[in-house]
Parts: sequence; C-alpha cells; structure tokens
Amino acid sequence: MATARVYITLKEGILDPQGKTVLRALNNLGYDEVLDLRVGKYMELELAGDDKEKLESRLGEMSEKLLANPIIENYRMEVDA
Repeated sequence: MATARVYITLKEGILDPQGKTVLRALNNLGYDEVLDLRVGKYMELELAGDDKEKLESRLGEMSEKLLANPIIENYRMEVDA
C-alpha cells in the first residue's frame, strides 16, 4: 500500500475570489503582513500496490481526468510507496 498526496493550485492569472475573501478577513483581523493569499486543494489517497512508477502514472491520470481541472489548475503529486 502507498500514500499519495495531490496539491492543486490555480494557475497564474486565474482569479481566486476565495483567496481574496480570506486575505481581506485576515487583514481585517489585523494581520497586515499578509499581502496575498491563494486557496488551493490538498488530497490524500491510499493506493494499492508498491510499484512507485506505475502508481505515479495512474495518479497522474486521475489528476488529469478528475482531481484537477488542467485548464485552470496546476497540480503536483507525491507518492510514498
């Protein structure tokens, strides 16, 4: 069994209204040192198998087809097999 992590972020130039809302809230609470903030997604998966190369390939397929929207999002993966 392996643990995999997928980190998904919006591509540069894509508006992030949720990030702007959180940034405004932090600034309103007095955290003026926060200049910018973007919200992303984190997913942790338990995968069957121990062939790290195969699992990375399959996870890439999952990310491209469902987990991320490659038109507006970037993703990076980690697999601990």
